[in-house]
Amino acid sequence: MFTDTTAFSGFSVDDQAKAKEFYDKKLGLKVDEDQMGLTLHLGNGAEIFVYPKEDHKPATFTILNFIVPNIDETIDKLKAAGVNMEKYDNLPAPQDEKGVLRGLAAGQGPDIAWFTDPAGNVLAVLQNEKPKQ
Repeated sequence: MFTDTTAFSGFSVDDQAKAKEFYDKKLGLKVDEDQMGLTLHLGNGAEIFVYPKEDHKPATFTILNFIVPNIDETIDKLKAAGVNMEKYDNLPAPQDEKGVLRGLAAGQGPDIAWFTDPAGNVLAVLQNEKPKQ
């Protein structure tokens, strides 16, 4: 039924202006704004709709995963932009000092770290393979 259709994802925030600042200035995404909300433009051509919602409640799960070639460099850039990485106690293995769950070295999936947007939505950066030398 939907094989040849186009789709996009969306999520809510409690403050559209703060969200625009975060996704544009801190994450460096192209962001368009109109009366309905924001459109985030991702590098692969995908678009995500971000809309304001008065009774917004942050998702309790990761809503957006950014696949990066080098997680350590990316985290350093995020921290320099004022983004804090999250630490969780209920993971299958401990996170390191940068907040990374190192799955690659253990042969148990990607290296992954989490952070939140100003509305409390959980985002992640992950690296699927070792960086090219």
